[in-house]
Amino acid sequence: MTRVYLSFGSNIDREHNIRSGLDALARQCGELSLSPVYESAAVGFNGAAFLNLVVAIDTDLSVGELSALLRAIEADHGRTRGEKKFASRTLDIDILTYADAIGVIDGVELPRDEILKHAFVLKPLVDIAPEEKHPLLKKSYADLLAAKDFSSQSLSQVPFQWPA
Repeated sequence: MTRVYLSFGSNIDREHNIRSGLDALARQCGELSLSPVYESAAVGFNGAAFLNLVVAIDTDLSVGELSALLRAIEADHGRTRGEKKFASRTLDIDILTYADAIGVIDGVELPRDEILKHAFVLKPLVDIAPEEKHPLLKKSYADLLAAKDFSSQSLSQVPFQWPA
């Protein structure tokens, strides 16, 4: 089994889509470990605020198989490919890390660079795996967060229960 960290986000019917996406993932992958859920402003466009969290799973799926599963879950929630990079999303699920894998594997770049760019990715990752080390930088996520200045990024923890 491989430990994988995923980012989840939605800014359209947010709570419903996050819960339903988690349900679908749990049906396919079993037990999920969740970070707290955060609300953050849309990045790169004017839009409704997002709900974001990080989910840990253990899986036997390859990177390509997992990526296909995540794309199918997104599609089942109304996500269409080919949309603008910065746009509202019913559901956005990305592989952040796949064990210590580095590089482009099955079309997925690992680790995902958003880990270091956005508080809404790094903070929930720290919540769920503070001492895990970034595969490239070999520093803990907690140390990486402590060294970042995300003061310009709005982020607030919100109440969220799953399963509902």
